[in-house]
Amino acid sequence: MAVKLAGADDDLPANADINITPFIDVMLVLLIIFMVAAPLSTVDVPVELPVSSAQAAPRPQEPVIVTVTKDLNILVGEQEVTLSDMPMELDIVTGIDRDSRIYISADRAVSYGDMMAVMNAMRGAGYLKIGLVGLADDQPDKGPAQAVLE
Repeated sequence: MAVKLAGADDDLPANADINITPFIDVMLVLLIIFMVAAPLSTVDVPVELPVSSAQAAPRPQEPVIVTVTKDLNILVGEQEVTLSDMPMELDIVTGIDRDSRIYISADRAVSYGDMMAVMNAMRGAGYLKIGLVGLADDQPDKGPAQAVLE
């Protein structure tokens, strides 16, 4: 049984506030979805990379070539050096021109970690323009040609 008091309004005042509870619920659901999906998108997938058929860049007149043999010997030009002495030898060969491009020619048997050690030593010495020398596979009748990847 309801009682109406004298002077009381039956109408409530209009409420202009937005109810944000559904928005918070949706945002929490999206957060959980992205937290679950993000680690799944960074899984390493083994792929075989294709052979490059890009045109080889023109070589300079007297390129500075650092060679890494399969025995992990490092040669700057014809001079055999150690990894720690390589930056000093590069300074001598380039005339301390840190903007000159250095080419790395490595044996196929050299591991990726050893190549990165050589490249890190170059970058640590200030040589940031590094090119990789490889064999181009686009001339089947003439045999493999030397290509430079930059």
